[in-house]
Amino acid sequence: MSNESNRRNFLKQSGLLTGGALLTTLPSFASSYGFNSSADDTIKVALIGCGGRGKGAALQALKSKQNVKIVAIADAFRDRLDDAYKTLHQNPELAKRVDVPEERKFVGFDAYQKAIPLADVVILATPPGFRPMMFEEAVKQNKHVFMEKPVATDAPGVRRVLAAAEEAKKKKLNVVVGLQRHYQPNYREMIKRIHDGALGDIIGGSVYWVSGGVWVKPRQPNQTEMEHQMRNWYYFNWLCGDHINEQHIHNIDVANWVKRGYPVSAQGTGGRQVRTGKEYGEIFDHHIVDFVYEDGTLINSQCRHYEGTYSKVDEQFVGTKGRVDSFGRQSILKDYKGNSIYTHNGKGDGDPYQIEHDELFAAIAKGEYKFQDAENGAKSTLTAIMGRMATYSGKMVKWDEALNSNIDLFPEKLAWDAKPKLLPLENGFYPVAVPGKTIAV
Repeated sequence: MSNESNRRNFLKQSGLLTGGALLTTLPSFASSYGFNSSADDTIKVALIGCGGRGKGAALQALKSKQNVKIVAIADAFRDRLDDAYKTLHQNPELAKRVDVPEERKFVGFDAYQKAIPLADVVILATPPGFRPMMFEEAVKQNKHVFMEKPVATDAPGVRRVLAAAEEAKKKKLNVVVGLQRHYQPNYREMIKRIHDGALGDIIGGSVYWVSGGVWVKPRQPNQTEMEHQMRNWYYFNWLCGDHINEQHIHNIDVANWVKRGYPVSAQGTGGRQVRTGKEYGEIFDHHIVDFVYEDGTLINSQCRHYEGTYSKVDEQFVGTKGRVDSFGRQSILKDYKGNSIYTHNGKGDGDPYQIEHDELFAAIAKGEYKFQDAENGAKSTLTAIMGRMATYSGKMVKWDEALNSNIDLFPEKLAWDAKPKLLPLENGFYPVAVPGKTIAV
Protein backbone atom coordinates (compact mmCIF):
# COMPACT_ATOMS: atom_id res chain seq x y z
CA MET A 1 0.00 0.00 0.00
CA SER A 2 1.36 3.48 -0.84
CA ASN A 3 2.26 6.05 1.79
CA GLU A 4 -0.63 8.21 0.59
CA SER A 5 -3.10 5.35 1.05
CA ASN A 6 -1.66 4.58 4.47
CA ARG A 7 -1.98 8.21 5.43
CA ARG A 8 -5.57 8.50 4.29
CA ASN A 9 -6.59 5.34 6.09
CA PHE A 10 -4.76 6.52 9.19
CA LEU A 11 -6.44 9.90 9.25
CA LYS A 12 -9.78 8.21 8.71
CA GLN A 13 -9.19 5.72 11.51
CA SER A 14 -7.99 8.53 13.77
CA GLY A 15 -11.44 10.04 13.49
CA LEU A 16 -10.78 13.02 11.27
CA LEU A 17 -13.91 12.13 9.32
CA THR A 18 -16.71 12.12 11.85
CA GLY A 19 -19.84 12.61 9.80
CA GLY A 20 -22.13 15.36 8.66
CA ALA A 21 -21.58 17.79 11.54
CA LEU A 22 -18.02 18.45 10.41
CA LEU A 23 -18.40 18.18 6.67
CA THR A 24 -17.89 21.90 6.20
CA THR A 25 -14.50 21.76 7.89
CA LEU A 26 -13.09 18.49 6.63
CA PRO A 27 -9.48 18.35 5.44
CA SER A 28 -8.96 19.02 1.74
CA PHE A 29 -8.40 15.32 1.02
CA ALA A 30 -11.86 14.36 2.30
CA SER A 31 -15.37 14.49 0.91
CA SER A 32 -18.80 13.70 2.28
CA TYR A 33 -18.45 10.17 0.94
CA GLY A 34 -14.97 9.49 2.26
CA PHE A 35 -11.61 10.37 0.77
CA ASN A 36 -11.02 12.03 -2.53
CA SER A 37 -9.11 10.07 -5.11
CA SER A 38 -6.81 13.04 -5.74
CA ALA A 39 -3.16 13.02 -4.75
CA ASP A 40 -3.57 15.98 -2.42
CA ASP A 41 -1.44 15.11 0.60
CA THR A 42 -1.70 18.47 2.37
CA ILE A 43 -1.53 18.37 6.16
CA LYS A 44 -3.47 21.36 7.44
CA VAL A 45 -2.22 23.04 10.60
CA ALA A 46 -3.80 25.55 12.96
CA LEU A 47 -1.49 27.69 15.08
CA ILE A 48 -3.01 28.55 18.46
CA GLY A 49 -0.84 30.93 20.46
CA CYS A 50 1.36 33.40 18.61
CA GLY A 51 4.22 34.12 20.99
CA GLY A 52 7.84 33.16 20.45
CA ARG A 53 7.33 29.42 20.74
CA GLY A 54 4.18 29.50 18.67
CA LYS A 55 5.95 31.26 15.82
CA GLY A 56 8.93 28.94 16.16
CA ALA A 57 6.80 25.80 16.15
CA ALA A 58 4.83 26.96 13.11
CA LEU A 59 8.03 27.64 11.18
CA GLN A 60 9.43 24.25 12.18
CA ALA A 61 6.24 22.56 10.98
CA LEU A 62 6.61 24.35 7.63
CA LYS A 63 10.29 23.35 7.42
CA SER A 64 9.48 19.65 7.78
CA LYS A 65 9.70 17.61 4.59
CA GLN A 66 5.96 17.04 4.47
CA ASN A 67 3.36 19.07 2.61
CA VAL A 68 2.32 21.19 5.59
CA LYS A 69 0.10 24.22 5.22
CA ILE A 70 -0.85 26.73 7.93
CA VAL A 71 -4.56 27.35 7.42
CA ALA A 72 -5.66 29.13 10.62
CA ILE A 73 -4.10 31.31 13.32
CA ALA A 74 -5.59 32.10 16.72
CA ASP A 75 -4.54 34.23 19.68
CA ALA A 76 -6.14 36.23 22.47
CA PHE A 77 -4.46 39.40 21.15
CA ARG A 78 -4.72 40.79 17.64
CA ASP A 79 -1.26 42.38 17.72
CA ARG A 80 0.37 39.06 18.54
CA LEU A 81 -1.55 37.33 15.77
CA ASP A 82 -0.46 39.97 13.26
CA ASP A 83 3.15 39.65 14.39
CA ALA A 84 3.05 35.88 13.88
CA TYR A 85 1.45 36.25 10.46
CA LYS A 86 4.21 38.67 9.48
CA THR A 87 6.92 36.33 10.78
CA LEU A 88 5.52 33.40 8.80
CA HIS A 89 5.84 35.47 5.63
CA GLN A 90 9.48 36.48 6.06
CA ASN A 91 10.74 33.42 4.21
CA PRO A 92 9.26 33.54 0.67
CA GLU A 93 9.40 29.77 0.20
CA LEU A 94 7.66 29.00 3.50
CA ALA A 95 5.18 31.81 2.96
CA LYS A 96 3.77 29.94 -0.05
CA ARG A 97 2.33 27.42 2.42
CA VAL A 98 0.72 29.97 4.71
CA ASP A 99 -2.90 30.18 3.57
CA VAL A 100 -4.60 32.28 6.22
CA PRO A 101 -7.06 34.84 4.85
CA GLU A 102 -8.70 37.28 7.23
CA GLU A 103 -11.66 34.97 7.84
CA ARG A 104 -9.31 32.33 9.27
CA LYS A 105 -7.64 34.67 11.75
CA PHE A 106 -9.32 34.34 15.12
CA VAL A 107 -8.91 36.61 18.14
CA GLY A 108 -10.16 36.29 21.70
CA PHE A 109 -10.51 33.73 24.46
CA ASP A 110 -12.65 31.49 22.23
CA ALA A 111 -10.40 31.79 19.16
CA TYR A 112 -9.08 28.23 19.57
CA GLN A 113 -12.59 26.82 19.21
CA LYS A 114 -12.85 28.40 15.77
CA ALA A 115 -9.40 27.37 14.55
CA ILE A 116 -9.27 23.73 15.65
CA PRO A 117 -12.00 22.41 13.30
CA LEU A 118 -10.14 23.73 10.25
CA ALA A 119 -7.00 21.64 10.71
CA ASP A 120 -5.63 18.11 10.77
CA VAL A 121 -2.96 19.09 13.31
CA VAL A 122 -3.08 21.82 15.95
CA ILE A 123 -0.09 23.59 17.49
CA LEU A 124 -0.90 24.64 21.06
CA ALA A 125 1.54 27.33 22.20
CA THR A 126 -0.52 29.65 24.38
CA PRO A 127 0.47 30.28 28.01
CA PRO A 128 0.36 26.91 29.80
CA GLY A 129 -2.74 27.64 31.88
CA PHE A 130 -4.88 27.32 28.75
CA ARG A 131 -3.33 24.02 27.66
CA PRO A 132 -5.75 21.59 29.40
CA MET A 133 -8.93 22.97 27.86
CA MET A 134 -7.36 23.41 24.43
CA PHE A 135 -5.82 19.94 24.37
CA GLU A 136 -9.11 18.50 25.54
CA GLU A 137 -10.92 20.25 22.69
CA ALA A 138 -8.37 19.16 20.09
CA VAL A 139 -8.70 15.52 21.12
CA LYS A 140 -12.48 15.82 21.20
CA GLN A 141 -12.32 17.04 17.59
CA ASN A 142 -9.94 14.21 16.63
CA LYS A 143 -6.85 16.24 15.83
CA HIS A 144 -3.19 15.33 16.04
CA VAL A 145 -1.40 17.71 18.40
CA PHE A 146 1.89 19.41 19.02
CA MET A 147 1.72 21.22 22.35
CA GLU A 148 4.34 23.12 24.23
CA LYS A 149 5.36 22.30 27.75
CA PRO A 150 4.28 22.50 30.52
CA VAL A 151 0.82 21.15 29.88
CA ALA A 152 -0.91 22.63 32.95
CA THR A 153 -0.35 24.89 35.94
CA ASP A 154 -2.34 23.10 38.65
CA ALA A 155 -3.48 19.60 39.56
CA PRO A 156 -7.03 19.91 38.14
CA GLY A 157 -5.43 20.88 34.81
CA VAL A 158 -3.06 17.91 34.96
CA ARG A 159 -5.99 15.57 35.53
CA ARG A 160 -7.79 17.01 32.49
CA VAL A 161 -4.72 16.44 30.34
CA LEU A 162 -4.31 12.87 31.60
CA ALA A 163 -7.95 12.12 30.77
CA ALA A 164 -7.61 13.64 27.30
CA ALA A 165 -4.37 11.70 26.79
CA GLU A 166 -6.25 8.46 27.31
CA GLU A 167 -8.81 9.52 24.71
CA ALA A 168 -6.01 10.43 22.30
CA LYS A 169 -4.56 6.92 22.70
CA LYS A 170 -7.93 5.33 21.99
CA LYS A 171 -8.30 7.44 18.87
CA LYS A 172 -4.67 6.87 17.80
CA LEU A 173 -3.96 10.58 17.65
CA ASN A 174 -0.28 11.48 17.61
CA VAL A 175 0.65 13.88 20.39
CA VAL A 176 4.09 15.45 20.72
CA VAL A 177 4.95 17.64 23.71
CA GLY A 178 7.72 20.25 23.48
CA LEU A 179 10.03 18.56 25.98
CA GLN A 180 12.45 18.53 23.11
CA ARG A 181 15.30 16.78 24.89
CA HIS A 182 13.40 13.57 24.06
CA TYR A 183 14.16 14.42 20.42
CA GLN A 184 17.74 15.58 20.97
CA PRO A 185 20.34 13.06 19.71
CA ASN A 186 22.80 13.34 22.61
CA TYR A 187 20.06 12.85 25.22
CA ARG A 188 18.61 9.92 23.28
CA GLU A 189 21.97 8.19 22.95
CA MET A 190 23.15 8.88 26.49
CA ILE A 191 19.93 7.86 28.21
CA LYS A 192 19.58 4.74 26.08
CA ARG A 193 22.96 3.61 27.42
CA ILE A 194 22.01 4.57 30.97
CA HIS A 195 18.87 2.45 30.64
CA ASP A 196 20.98 -0.38 29.23
CA GLY A 197 23.01 -0.34 32.45
CA ALA A 198 26.17 1.58 31.47
CA LEU A 199 26.19 3.41 34.82
CA GLY A 200 24.62 0.62 36.86
CA ASP A 201 21.72 1.67 39.07
CA ILE A 202 21.12 5.42 39.24
CA ILE A 203 21.38 6.35 42.92
CA GLY A 204 21.44 10.16 42.82
CA GLY A 205 21.66 13.27 40.74
CA SER A 206 21.09 16.99 40.35
CA VAL A 207 19.22 18.99 37.73
CA TYR A 208 19.63 22.71 37.13
CA TRP A 209 18.14 25.75 35.46
CA VAL A 210 19.99 28.59 37.16
CA SER A 211 20.19 31.74 35.07
CA GLY A 212 19.01 35.31 34.73
CA GLY A 213 15.35 36.16 34.43
CA VAL A 214 13.03 36.76 31.49
CA TRP A 215 11.09 39.67 30.03
CA VAL A 216 8.76 42.05 31.87
CA LYS A 217 6.04 44.11 30.20
CA PRO A 218 5.14 47.21 32.25
CA ARG A 219 1.53 47.83 33.09
CA GLN A 220 -0.10 50.13 30.54
CA PRO A 221 -2.69 52.85 31.20
CA ASN A 222 -6.29 51.63 31.01
CA GLN A 223 -5.28 47.95 31.00
CA THR A 224 -7.72 45.72 32.81
CA GLU A 225 -6.24 43.38 35.38
CA MET A 226 -6.97 40.45 33.10
CA GLU A 227 -5.06 41.98 30.20
CA HIS A 228 -2.15 42.95 32.42
CA GLN A 229 -1.80 39.41 33.72
CA MET A 230 -2.21 37.94 30.24
CA ARG A 231 0.51 40.23 28.85
CA ASN A 232 2.78 39.29 31.77
CA TRP A 233 1.71 35.66 31.94
CA TYR A 234 5.10 34.45 33.15
CA TYR A 235 4.58 36.01 36.59
CA PHE A 236 1.15 34.57 37.43
CA ASN A 237 0.63 30.97 38.41
CA TRP A 238 -2.72 30.42 36.73
CA LEU A 239 -0.97 31.16 33.44
CA CYS A 240 2.60 29.98 34.01
CA GLY A 241 2.85 27.86 37.15
CA ASP A 242 6.10 29.61 38.23
CA HIS A 243 9.43 29.13 36.48
CA ILE A 244 10.00 25.76 38.17
CA ASN A 245 7.10 24.61 36.02
CA GLU A 246 7.42 26.69 32.86
CA GLN A 247 11.18 26.44 32.43
CA HIS A 248 12.82 24.01 34.85
CA ILE A 249 10.38 21.28 33.79
CA HIS A 250 12.88 20.42 31.05
CA ASN A 251 15.50 19.31 33.55
CA ILE A 252 13.02 17.73 35.94
CA ASP A 253 11.65 15.72 33.02
CA VAL A 254 15.15 14.45 32.24
CA ALA A 255 15.40 13.14 35.82
CA ASN A 256 12.09 11.33 35.38
CA TRP A 257 13.28 9.96 32.04
CA VAL A 258 16.55 8.69 33.49
CA LYS A 259 14.75 7.14 36.48
CA ARG A 260 11.95 5.76 34.27
CA GLY A 261 9.42 6.94 36.82
CA TYR A 262 8.13 9.85 38.85
CA PRO A 263 9.01 10.95 42.39
CA VAL A 264 6.91 9.84 45.34
CA SER A 265 7.59 12.97 47.38
CA ALA A 266 9.15 16.42 47.32
CA GLN A 267 10.37 18.90 49.91
CA GLY A 268 12.27 22.10 49.44
CA THR A 269 12.69 25.80 49.90
CA GLY A 270 12.25 28.90 47.82
CA GLY A 271 11.34 32.55 47.86
CA ARG A 272 11.89 36.04 46.43
CA GLN A 273 15.39 37.20 47.24
CA VAL A 274 16.34 39.38 44.26
CA ARG A 275 13.30 39.73 42.04
CA THR A 276 10.99 41.40 44.55
CA GLY A 277 9.22 44.20 42.65
CA LYS A 278 5.48 44.37 42.04
CA GLU A 279 6.15 43.87 38.33
CA TYR A 280 7.13 40.27 39.07
CA GLY A 281 3.66 39.21 40.12
CA GLU A 282 3.51 36.34 42.56
CA ILE A 283 6.23 33.89 41.50
CA PHE A 284 9.41 33.04 43.40
CA ASP A 285 12.86 33.79 42.01
CA HIS A 286 14.41 30.57 43.34
CA HIS A 287 13.40 26.99 44.18
CA ILE A 288 15.53 24.19 45.60
CA VAL A 289 13.76 20.84 45.83
CA ASP A 290 14.65 17.28 46.82
CA PHE A 291 12.64 14.80 44.75
CA VAL A 292 12.60 11.27 46.17
CA TYR A 293 11.79 8.33 43.89
CA GLU A 294 10.21 5.01 44.81
CA ASP A 295 13.56 3.23 45.22
CA GLY A 296 14.82 5.96 47.57
CA THR A 297 16.90 7.80 44.97
CA LEU A 298 17.15 11.52 45.73
CA ILE A 299 17.42 13.97 42.84
CA ASN A 300 18.18 17.57 43.79
CA SER A 301 16.51 20.25 41.67
CA GLN A 302 17.69 23.84 41.50
CA CYS A 303 16.27 26.75 39.56
CA ARG A 304 16.66 30.49 40.01
CA HIS A 305 16.41 33.82 38.21
CA TYR A 306 19.27 35.98 39.47
CA GLU A 307 20.99 38.28 37.02
CA GLY A 308 24.78 38.40 37.15
CA THR A 309 25.23 35.01 38.81
CA TYR A 310 26.55 31.56 37.89
CA SER A 311 24.50 30.00 35.12
CA LYS A 312 23.88 26.31 34.49
CA VAL A 313 21.18 24.52 32.52
CA ASP A 314 22.09 20.86 32.66
CA GLU A 315 21.72 17.55 34.48
CA GLN A 316 24.09 15.14 36.21
CA PHE A 317 23.53 11.64 37.58
CA VAL A 318 25.46 9.19 39.71
CA GLY A 319 25.23 5.42 39.25
CA THR A 320 26.77 2.41 40.94
CA LYS A 321 29.23 1.98 38.04
CA GLY A 322 29.82 5.54 36.92
CA ARG A 323 28.41 9.00 36.35
CA VAL A 324 27.44 11.63 33.82
CA ASP A 325 28.37 15.20 34.69
CA SER A 326 26.82 16.97 31.74
CA PHE A 327 24.51 16.47 28.78
CA GLY A 328 26.25 19.18 26.79
CA ARG A 329 27.32 18.80 23.18
CA GLN A 330 30.35 16.81 24.37
CA SER A 331 28.51 14.34 26.62
CA ILE A 332 30.47 11.65 28.46
CA LEU A 333 29.48 8.64 30.52
CA LYS A 334 32.49 7.68 32.63
CA ASP A 335 33.46 5.20 35.31
CA TYR A 336 34.91 6.14 38.69
CA LYS A 337 38.45 5.86 37.41
CA GLY A 338 37.72 8.60 34.91
CA ASN A 339 37.57 6.30 31.89
CA SER A 340 35.05 7.07 29.19
CA ILE A 341 32.25 4.51 28.89
CA TYR A 342 30.61 6.43 26.06
CA THR A 343 31.33 9.82 24.52
CA HIS A 344 28.80 11.60 22.37
CA ASN A 345 30.17 14.19 19.99
CA GLY A 346 27.25 16.43 19.12
CA LYS A 347 28.82 17.90 16.01
CA GLY A 348 26.28 17.49 13.25
CA ASP A 349 23.37 16.72 15.57
CA GLY A 350 20.16 18.25 14.34
CA ASP A 351 18.11 20.90 16.10
CA PRO A 352 15.80 19.04 18.52
CA TYR A 353 13.08 21.67 18.04
CA GLN A 354 13.10 20.80 14.35
CA ILE A 355 13.46 17.06 14.88
CA GLU A 356 10.28 16.83 16.96
CA HIS A 357 8.29 18.38 14.11
CA ASP A 358 10.08 16.37 11.42
CA GLU A 359 9.21 13.13 13.18
CA LEU A 360 5.63 14.10 14.03
CA PHE A 361 4.70 15.17 10.51
CA ALA A 362 6.55 12.23 8.95
CA ALA A 363 4.47 9.85 11.06
CA ILE A 364 1.24 11.57 10.07
CA ALA A 365 2.20 11.55 6.39
CA LYS A 366 2.98 7.81 6.55
CA GLY A 367 -0.21 6.99 8.43
CA GLU A 368 1.66 5.89 11.54
CA TYR A 369 0.51 6.17 15.14
CA LYS A 370 3.82 6.79 16.87
CA PHE A 371 3.73 9.49 19.56
CA GLN A 372 2.02 9.42 22.97
CA ASP A 373 3.84 12.22 24.76
CA ALA A 374 0.85 13.66 26.62
CA GLU A 375 0.90 11.32 29.61
CA ASN A 376 4.58 11.88 30.34
CA GLY A 377 4.14 15.60 29.68
CA ALA A 378 1.35 15.70 32.26
CA LYS A 379 3.28 13.71 34.86
CA SER A 380 6.47 15.72 34.45
CA THR A 381 4.31 18.85 34.73
CA LEU A 382 2.86 17.45 37.96
CA THR A 383 6.39 16.78 39.22
CA ALA A 384 7.23 20.46 38.77
CA ILE A 385 3.92 21.54 40.33
CA MET A 386 4.63 19.23 43.29
CA GLY A 387 7.98 20.99 43.67
CA ARG A 388 6.22 24.36 43.70
CA MET A 389 3.75 23.10 46.29
CA ALA A 390 6.69 22.05 48.47
CA THR A 391 8.58 25.35 48.18
CA TYR A 392 5.50 27.52 48.63
CA SER A 393 4.34 25.65 51.71
CA GLY A 394 7.61 24.46 53.24
CA LYS A 395 5.95 21.05 53.64
CA MET A 396 6.76 17.63 52.27
CA VAL A 397 4.30 16.87 49.50
CA LYS A 398 3.56 13.35 48.30
CA TRP A 399 2.70 12.42 44.73
CA ASP A 400 -0.88 11.35 45.37
CA GLU A 401 -1.52 14.48 47.42
CA ALA A 402 -0.29 16.63 44.57
CA LEU A 403 -2.26 14.74 41.93
CA ASN A 404 -5.50 14.90 43.92
CA SER A 405 -5.17 18.54 44.97
CA ASN A 406 -8.28 20.62 44.37
CA ILE A 407 -6.47 23.97 44.30
CA ASP A 408 -7.78 25.40 41.04
CA LEU A 409 -5.94 28.50 39.85
CA PHE A 410 -7.98 29.16 36.72
CA PRO A 411 -10.38 32.14 36.63
CA GLU A 412 -14.07 31.43 36.92
CA LYS A 413 -14.71 33.56 33.84
CA LEU A 414 -12.57 34.45 30.83
CA ALA A 415 -13.26 37.99 29.67
CA TRP A 416 -11.21 41.16 29.50
CA ASP A 417 -13.26 42.76 32.27
CA ALA A 418 -13.34 39.59 34.41
CA LYS A 419 -11.24 39.28 37.55
CA PRO A 420 -8.49 36.69 37.91
CA LYS A 421 -8.45 34.91 41.27
CA LEU A 422 -5.23 36.70 42.29
CA LEU A 423 -5.54 40.47 42.55
CA PRO A 424 -3.04 43.15 43.62
CA LEU A 425 -3.14 44.66 47.08
CA GLU A 426 -3.72 48.37 47.62
CA ASN A 427 0.02 49.02 47.31
CA GLY A 428 0.12 47.32 43.90
CA PHE A 429 2.01 44.26 45.10
CA TYR A 430 0.52 40.80 44.71
CA PRO A 431 0.12 38.32 47.57
CA VAL A 432 3.06 35.92 47.60
CA ALA A 433 3.31 32.44 49.10
CA VAL A 434 4.81 32.26 52.60
CA PRO A 435 6.39 28.93 53.60
CA GLY A 436 4.85 27.66 56.82
CA LYS A 437 1.62 29.53 56.15
CA THR A 438 0.67 28.74 52.56
CA ILE A 439 -1.41 25.60 52.12
CA ALA A 440 0.49 22.91 50.23
CA VAL A 441 -2.25 21.06 48.39
